[in-house]
Amino acid sequence: MDLVIRLAAPADAGALAAVLLPVFRAGETYTIDPAITPEAALAYWCAAEKTVFVAEALGTILGSYYIRPNQHGGGAHVCNCGFVTAAAAHGQGVARAMLDHALATATAMSYRAMQFNFVVANNHRAIDIWQRAGFEIVGRLPGAFHHPRDGYVDALVMWKDLPGAMR
Repeated sequence: MDLVIRLAAPADAGALAAVLLPVFRAGETYTIDPAITPEAALAYWCAAEKTVFVAEALGTILGSYYIRPNQHGGGAHVCNCGFVTAAAAHGQGVARAMLDHALATATAMSYRAMQFNFVVANNHRAIDIWQRAGFEIVGRLPGAFHHPRDGYVDALVMWKDLPGAMR
């Protein structure tokens, strides 16, 4: 697949909402109200503190990610990201390509680490990708997520030092 990852543009709003809404409405991986409107989904994903990218092939958006400081002030050297992949693109390497891009972008932006604050523990596909990329599970929040099918499941905190980071 000839995947291009680029900054999101205002013209991407409709296609981006079409990728975000099924993920948010499924209620399986994000702490977002499943009844979210397209406008609210875009406002959340594209908030001012986030830099948003889209992954596309042949002009079709297959996924998106954002990067932002995880915290302000003394925690601003650690970034946080969110990722979504269109259902039709699962298993095609889109998430891994976006993660590679995010890690390179974070390093170029001088972040020292990347932290995922709330990875739903039964999101095995994501956890596998993150761990293969060197992320460690550094925390577990027991029963913190109410999954629509599996009930209360744990949420994980995952961490990766970036090149040049010193603890």
